[in-house]
Amino acid sequence: MILPIVFCIITYLAAAAVILPAVSSYLAVADMFFSDKHQALSKEHTNIFVPVEDTSVPSDSSQTPRQDTVNISGFTFPSYEDQFGELMIEDCGIKADLFFGDSWYALRNGVGIYNGSAIPGYGKTIMIAGHNNTYFNGLKYAEKGQIVRIRTNYGNYRYEITGIKITDNVDSSAYDLDADSENLILYTCYPFDTLGLTDQRAFIYAKYLSGPVIDKNH
Repeated sequence: MILPIVFCIITYLAAAAVILPAVSSYLAVADMFFSDKHQALSKEHTNIFVPVEDTSVPSDSSQTPRQDTVNISGFTFPSYEDQFGELMIEDCGIKADLFFGDSWYALRNGVGIYNGSAIPGYGKTIMIAGHNNTYFNGLKYAEKGQIVRIRTNYGNYRYEITGIKITDNVDSSAYDLDADSENLILYTCYPFDTLGLTDQRAFIYAKYLSGPVIDKNH
């Protein structure tokens, strides 16, 4: 009676030792892409985001939004992997922490500024990446005219979605980092509900509406 039980236990342990290493990687990937909760990681990022009063949109909606100026020396410029704001698209159900940089760590915890693009207010192209199955999954509901709000530690910004493009992952014509006017591009893997990296990308384009301009000379 004892020998069959011992044999079953040994067989089970041997099978588990073979199967679990292979399965665990898939479970980890699934957790990364499907969980919309803040991930508890061993490292901790620096959070410099302190909300500021939104003075860019007047109480009377018929008035033109005010365009303030903020000196670059007057706020803490984010370092790589710092959380310095949050991004929201109410119509898409998106609200995510905004990081400086698009590292694996940043995209596990929110959305991140693409390395080589600008931060809001700098007067250049802002490219923000996010995973298609977590923080940017709601981009599948994006439509022209919707408002993207970005709150930072130095001011609040509004952008209006103007277009959507689906293209392959090596199409460099989908963005222009040398543009001389402020514009926002959100991008993620496509199709939106596909697990893991794909060979297509969804680009959401938005024009600047309001928010403080960064004075780079002071």
